Amino acid sequence: MPLTSSTYGKGRVRVMRLARDGEHHTPRELSLSVMLTGGFDAAWTSADNRACIATDTVKNIVNVVAARNLDLDKEAFTEAVSALFLETYPQVTAVVVEGLETRWLRQVIGGEPHGHTFVLDGNGFGYVRRVADRQGSELQSGLRGFTVMKTTRSGWSDFFADPFRTLADTDDRIAATIMDATWTWRAVPADYTAANAAVLDTLITVFGTTYSHSVQDSMYRMGEAVLAALPEIAEISFAMPNKHYIPINLAPFGLTNPGTVFLPTDEPHGQIEAVIGRG
Repeated sequence: MPLTSSTYGKGRVRVMRLARDGEHHTPRELSLSVMLTGGFDAAWTSADNRACIATDTVKNIVNVVAARNLDLDKEAFTEAVSALFLETYPQVTAVVVEGLETRWLRQVIGGEPHGHTFVLDGNGFGYVRRVADRQGSELQSGLRGFTVMKTTRSGWSDFFADPFRTLADTDDRIAATIMDATWTWRAVPADYTAANAAVLDTLITVFGTTYSHSVQDSMYRMGEAVLAALPEIAEISFAMPNKHYIPINLAPFGLTNPGTVFLPTDEPHGQIEAVIGRG
């Protein structure tokens, strides 16, 4: 039986490149598929793997190219990835690199573009819930799936030490979350649209401009600030799962990683929830 065609590679190679220029950071996040065509037919027809490049190596090459090219746009980045394969492996005749970009929009805080606070392009959904009976009604507004990130001024340290702990302390990490927030009204504001916008602005400002010792720490202070800014709100609840960005170990390739190349992952994730009220 003839082998009509063959290709193989690595899918969903996720990588975040973070270009740092002082306090001004630029995140570039991609999920890539890298597929190779060439002299690999014997792996199918003769159980002969000698020409094959491990798919784990494909992933490693993407990460090395990322570390060497923090500032390339996605188009030039795919060129750099494909060029390295063609330069390194004579058995490769063609490389197909496809990427999906996670687009982060720089947030404006206090009228100025912020150096390290971003929201996801096409972000989230507005939420409303009313429960009514013959004695009255309760109204809640909120957000679902609102994704926000800051690329510094966040840490996680001094947490409980036990025989199962493997995570090291850090005082500088990327903090990102896909936030659900729900606020309960105790009075009718002058304008719901304006009030809801003020809630979101307050949440992002506190998250982006203050140091975070944990998601719990940021969440509580975000809630406090909303209640202080909008007396019409009785309480606010949050569910804020972590979007993790794990620094990639580049030492096997003779490269350092000064907080610039990360593996994005949201499975499994920390799930942090709380309600902040007026007491």
